[in-house]
Amino acid sequence: METEIRKSLELLMEAIRRSDGMTIAEQTARLDGFLERGRHALNPQLVHFLTNRSYAKALQYLSGDLNIPAGVCGGLKGRPSP
Repeated sequence: METEIRKSLELLMEAIRRSDGMTIAEQTARLDGFLERGRHALNPQLVHFLTNRSYAKALQYLSGDLNIPAGVCGGLKGRPSP
Protein backbone atom coordinates (compact mmCIF):
# COMPACT_ATOMS: atom_id res chain seq x y z
CA MET A 1 0.00 0.00 0.00
CA GLU A 2 2.91 2.38 0.68
CA THR A 3 3.89 2.28 -2.98
CA GLU A 4 0.36 3.32 -3.97
CA ILE A 5 0.34 6.06 -1.33
CA ARG A 6 3.67 7.40 -2.58
CA LYS A 7 2.43 7.48 -6.19
CA SER A 8 -0.74 9.29 -5.09
CA LEU A 9 1.32 11.80 -3.11
CA GLU A 10 3.56 12.44 -6.14
CA LEU A 11 0.50 13.00 -8.34
CA LEU A 12 -0.99 15.32 -5.72
CA MET A 13 2.17 17.42 -5.42
CA GLU A 14 2.39 17.74 -9.20
CA ALA A 15 -1.29 18.71 -9.36
CA ILE A 16 -0.71 21.38 -6.73
CA ARG A 17 2.18 22.81 -8.78
CA ARG A 18 -0.12 22.93 -11.83
CA SER A 19 -3.15 24.23 -9.86
CA ASP A 20 -5.13 21.23 -11.16
CA GLY A 21 -8.12 21.26 -8.79
CA MET A 22 -9.73 18.08 -10.17
CA THR A 23 -6.59 15.97 -9.65
CA ILE A 24 -6.01 17.53 -6.23
CA ALA A 25 -9.52 16.49 -5.17
CA GLU A 26 -9.13 12.99 -6.65
CA GLN A 27 -5.77 12.31 -5.03
CA THR A 28 -6.83 13.76 -1.67
CA ALA A 29 -9.86 11.44 -1.67
CA ARG A 30 -7.64 8.53 -2.68
CA LEU A 31 -5.24 9.26 0.19
CA ASP A 32 -8.16 9.47 2.61
CA GLY A 33 -9.23 6.02 1.39
CA PHE A 34 -5.77 4.56 1.91
CA LEU A 35 -5.74 5.96 5.42
CA GLU A 36 -9.19 4.60 6.22
CA ARG A 37 -8.37 1.11 4.92
CA GLY A 38 -4.77 0.84 6.11
CA ARG A 39 -4.60 2.85 9.33
CA HIS A 40 -3.78 -0.20 11.47
CA ALA A 41 -1.18 -1.64 9.09
CA LEU A 42 0.71 1.57 8.29
CA ASN A 43 3.58 3.06 10.27
CA PRO A 44 2.20 5.39 12.98
CA GLN A 45 4.32 8.29 11.74
CA LEU A 46 2.92 7.91 8.23
CA VAL A 47 -0.61 7.72 9.67
CA HIS A 48 0.11 10.93 11.60
CA PHE A 49 1.23 12.74 8.44
CA LEU A 50 -1.73 11.53 6.40
CA THR A 51 -4.24 12.27 9.17
CA ASN A 52 -2.94 15.83 9.47
CA ARG A 53 -2.71 16.17 5.69
CA SER A 54 1.01 16.82 5.95
CA TYR A 55 1.40 15.39 2.48
CA ALA A 56 4.87 16.80 1.79
CA LYS A 57 6.11 15.21 5.03
CA ALA A 58 4.41 11.92 4.16
CA LEU A 59 6.21 11.94 0.82
CA GLN A 60 9.51 12.72 2.55
CA TYR A 61 8.91 9.82 4.94
CA LEU A 62 8.15 7.39 2.10
CA SER A 63 11.25 8.60 0.25
CA GLY A 64 13.42 7.64 3.22
CA ASP A 65 14.23 11.21 4.26
CA LEU A 66 15.25 11.24 7.91
CA ASN A 67 15.33 15.05 8.20
CA ILE A 68 11.61 15.77 8.27
CA PRO A 69 11.09 19.10 10.03
CA ALA A 70 9.09 19.14 13.26
CA GLY A 71 5.66 20.64 12.89
CA VAL A 72 3.35 22.33 15.33
CA CYS A 73 3.04 19.10 17.30
CA GLY A 74 6.81 19.11 17.90
CA GLY A 75 7.64 15.96 15.93
CA LEU A 76 10.62 14.05 17.26
CA LYS A 77 11.80 17.12 19.14
CA GLY A 78 8.52 17.20 21.06
CA ARG A 79 8.90 13.66 22.38
CA PRO A 80 10.42 13.05 25.80
CA SER A 81 13.77 11.26 25.87
CA PRO A 82 13.56 7.53 26.72
